[in-house]
Amino acid sequence: MQFQFGIEHEVAFINRDGQFADFSNTRFAEFDTIVAALPEYASDYPQLRIGDAGIKRKRWYIEGFERFDEQGQLTACLPKGIEIRTTIHTDIEAAIAELQTSFQQLCSKAAAWGFTPVLTSFNPQLETFEPSPPLNAYEFRRRQASAEKQTAHIPMLTYGPDLNFSIPALQPAAVITLGQKLTYYSPYILPFSYSSPFYCGHLWSGLSVRTFIRTGPRPAAMVFVDPEHLLRSTPSLTKPSRLPAETGRIEFKAFDSCGDFRLYGALLALLKGLALDTTLPGRSLVPDTALHQQSARSGFRDEQIFKGAQAVMMAVDTALASDRDARLLTPLHHLLNQRQSPADKMIQRFQETNRLVAAMQYDASPYEMEVA
Repeated sequence: MQFQFGIEHEVAFINRDGQFADFSNTRFAEFDTIVAALPEYASDYPQLRIGDAGIKRKRWYIEGFERFDEQGQLTACLPKGIEIRTTIHTDIEAAIAELQTSFQQLCSKAAAWGFTPVLTSFNPQLETFEPSPPLNAYEFRRRQASAEKQTAHIPMLTYGPDLNFSIPALQPAAVITLGQKLTYYSPYILPFSYSSPFYCGHLWSGLSVRTFIRTGPRPAAMVFVDPEHLLRSTPSLTKPSRLPAETGRIEFKAFDSCGDFRLYGALLALLKGLALDTTLPGRSLVPDTALHQQSARSGFRDEQIFKGAQAVMMAVDTALASDRDARLLTPLHHLLNQRQSPADKMIQRFQETNRLVAAMQYDASPYEMEVA
């Protein structure tokens, strides 16, 4: 069965003054200068969507909250960071390699303007995002158009990946069922990625503020289908595809950001194994908010989450037994055996240094590979 893979990774920064760079202290133009210095590849299109506002022209674009006037014309974009997206690959490791290259290009250009990437999945300083000035009548109507637009304030504080895959041979009903499967098992697999243990400048009481606040009001997985196959739910599980390359795509949206991109390879292999598995029975139209919050606080130290993750990994190991991507799962087995998340190392660094920036280092591996 042929798979196609892509990755979208949101990058957060600190500025030259050592402040976390977000909409409160950074202008769109500052990030735009960085994006403008990065290359544009004509061969990327039409598989990458540019969007109505024209902001998404490259493999890198500014992620933020768009503002409109009463006539519906774009007037501003309040920035939160820069997103990297890969082109479509039939090989997981090729997608990871492209992401790594794009990240290195971004780091080089950002450094020239005093910006340094940091690893976090939730704004470590701010508690809320409130549009200023308040939404006008057009913006208010626009916000009511979908369940996701009604919660658009949440992503302004969160950072994380969309891990995308598709199986061209699957029919729409099977793709939707797979989206429901990923939604059901989401709280059990998210601790592999947790990296947001900070809130309002301090240590939080758990491992992922992002998951605790986001998943439930926002979807765990999104399935892109033709309009006749849309399902009604809040949050949405299905969304109309906006270009042919999107049709049949599944975006898993609930993982935290990973500081070592090899972990994204492991997580894509995990999703592939879940897609191939025929034994796990769970299905859900919307995420279980309470279970996600339970997972966000304790991760694999919670017995229910740990046993659920064990069941998933056993099924995935069996599904990928003869697949070359099975070897990519090694970091996940290590984290599960240690009952740890990447956030545990971030917490340890913070306790040793009492500095958020030190705790959010990007070059530290979130796991230690065991040496035989």
